[in-house]
Amino acid sequence: MIGKEKEAEIDKLPTDLLSHIFFLFSSFTDLAQASCVCKKWMEGVKQSLGRKESLSFSGYKMDDASTSRLIHLAFSVKELDISRSRWGCQITDNGLFEISMAKCVGNLTSISLWGMTGITDKGVVRLVSRATSLQHLNIGGTFITDESLFAIGNSCPHLKTIVLWSCRHVTEIGLLYLVNKCRMLTSINVWGTRVPVHCFIGLLTISPTLQIKPTGLLPNNGAIAV
Repeated sequence: MIGKEKEAEIDKLPTDLLSHIFFLFSSFTDLAQASCVCKKWMEGVKQSLGRKESLSFSGYKMDDASTSRLIHLAFSVKELDISRSRWGCQITDNGLFEISMAKCVGNLTSISLWGMTGITDKGVVRLVSRATSLQHLNIGGTFITDESLFAIGNSCPHLKTIVLWSCRHVTEIGLLYLVNKCRMLTSINVWGTRVPVHCFIGLLTISPTLQIKPTGLLPNNGAIAV
């Protein structure tokens, strides 16, 4: 009887009040679990996430299911950070597949997958192929190859900056294709890649104002900045 009374009291809470409560949650895991309680709670979580234009799971211990569930509810998000930290978010290709089907993906202007060693070209290609409004992308510290760069070049014409820090499997072919296709690109970080210096000169031939980071890769000139 007591359990039923408590349940009844919870059911009396208006959705907007639930939304305010969920907005104060500091744990994304708790938020994901709350969204599974009932339709009303899911609506409350959805409304709380719907107020956010920026969503960062970096530093939180998240998995594929909970992360994708919350992103599907966050329909207004434009900046998404699922970077890996020591104890934080660890997403796989399965997670990227689920995330790619969220309504917000087509409106995302910034995505960070920094350090996500559990992902491959398969997941990245699926995600970026639907992120057609993307302007800023960080996929540094991953094992992506030219296949991902081809997909980015084909799907993200508004791309302005990209971080390929320590992406040791990308090649000259992928970089040249990317810069040729993404004509709005202003900055590219290629620190730690194995691409030869002459390739960077070729990139500047295609786009003279492109900022190639770090500056030590080429002789100092006005087209390159830190």
